[in-house]
Amino acid sequence: MSQASRNLPVLIAGGGPVGLSLAIELGTRGVECLLVERGNGSVPVPKMTQLTTRTMEFCRRWGIADQVKAAAWPADHPGDFVYITSLTGYELFRQRVPSFNELRGQMRDVPYTPEPGRQCPQIFFDPILLRHARSLPAVTLRHHVELRSYEQDADGVEAELVDVQSGRSETVRAEYLVGCDGFDGCVRKSLGTEYDGSGVLSYSVSIYFRSAELPSLHDKGWARFYRIVDASGHWGDMIAVDGRELWRLTVLDADPAEDIRDFDVDACLRRAIGIDFPREVLSVLPWRRRELVAYRYRDRRVFIAGDAAHQSSPTGGLGMNTGVADAVDLGWKLAALREGWGGPVLLDSYEIERRPVAVGSVMASSRVYQETTSLPGGEAIAADSPEGELARKRFMEAFGGVRPVSEPISENVRLGYCYEDSPIICPDGTEPPQDGPTFIPSARPGTRAPHVWTAPGRSILDDFGGGYVLLRLGANPPETEKVVEAAKVRGVPLKVLDLTDAGVHQLYERQLVLVRPDGHVAWRADEPPVDADDLIARVTGAILTPARTSS
Repeated sequence: MSQASRNLPVLIAGGGPVGLSLAIELGTRGVECLLVERGNGSVPVPKMTQLTTRTMEFCRRWGIADQVKAAAWPADHPGDFVYITSLTGYELFRQRVPSFNELRGQMRDVPYTPEPGRQCPQIFFDPILLRHARSLPAVTLRHHVELRSYEQDADGVEAELVDVQSGRSETVRAEYLVGCDGFDGCVRKSLGTEYDGSGVLSYSVSIYFRSAELPSLHDKGWARFYRIVDASGHWGDMIAVDGRELWRLTVLDADPAEDIRDFDVDACLRRAIGIDFPREVLSVLPWRRRELVAYRYRDRRVFIAGDAAHQSSPTGGLGMNTGVADAVDLGWKLAALREGWGGPVLLDSYEIERRPVAVGSVMASSRVYQETTSLPGGEAIAADSPEGELARKRFMEAFGGVRPVSEPISENVRLGYCYEDSPIICPDGTEPPQDGPTFIPSARPGTRAPHVWTAPGRSILDDFGGGYVLLRLGANPPETEKVVEAAKVRGVPLKVLDLTDAGVHQLYERQLVLVRPDGHVAWRADEPPVDADDLIARVTGAILTPARTSS
């Protein structure tokens, strides 16, 4: 390659939600980064519509949660999941999800988080991320620019960038390169990683359309998802994108051999709605529903995140959200290396921590897809007849036998994962919590530190996100001067937070709890560590040895 025109700490390829989240995480920490994206930054089709609790907690930390809530699903609309024969046909089952106004009116609070998951389609979410990334002085965004190739050596990565409009190329040098450019992106392909999983689950087609008249043409009311079942079974999902006039119908199992130009969009829309209706088709997008997780996320100074690292069925609403958590995990670790206090094991821990989470998310999403598409239809299921009643009864019997359909993805999958085998986590010998339909917060090392209100409107999570936080809990916690001094000697950002509330102590179960910059518990005990420097070195990736954490 030619002489590099500039040097920078981090180059990010791909300007979708994962690339933007990584840029925000780095930029918030003052780490200079350049993000390149071959498109113009607009989102023509809302591929994603749901933000999980964890993504909303990151948005809270970045200061954009209120923008997300203002741009999301109307507060007076319920978020129901409805199984129907068509929008004007029979309702088979409804999973009721109260509107946000109802939740507020009932004074209901989600006990384990300050920011419950929200419906915020990508057409709204990406622009919020983009505006925030642009506001950060350390972040440079360049659209209509793609990564064409790269080479790496012991000290960094040289990358060839090409302006897709002018064809002009340039070479930049970065200490690290992160590919957030998807399954077909340059970084993933050049990395040459193999994938685990079933591969392509189905060939699908999404029809994105506008119809302000549609809500008045049926009796099902507002819902977030309308799952459509007819003689062939569950064949389509229709999503109310903005709760007003934008909709997306996804045909779950289309013919991959059919030319998309011959695809009968009108017939699919009539089949879903049950009648002709006024509409404007905005796009028709064929795509492959995949079940894949990369075997490796890193080659020395080059990393992958998001869709480049894992592909899942969107039925679980986990794909993008898993990618955002990838970005946060990698972001603080790259920042720690740049700031000089992070050790090399930090970067080794990225794949070790995030890959098992991706495997769990991908498998859960595939399970939901396979369960819902296996539900029986029947020739008479939409008929106004005794045979139709019998077919609908058979559907409900089958539906009732598949518990996860009514509660498709447990919050344990979204929020309850633990970085069990991470080299920068100090285990305390406790058993992992039992998996089940109910999420039970835990402060076991490796888990996300539990939420609790510490003042009106202030969560303990609001104290996490900068450096490390050492919690001293209960009425008489042990002294921690040696831990503070060990962090100071190594230049590790650490603050001490004293909380005497018995409820906080009970939730966290130990008097001393060390929380990482990403909000995950790194260590906990009732006594100071035997070797404070060993503890700090371990959790910051400076050493790879079993930790001696208590006397």
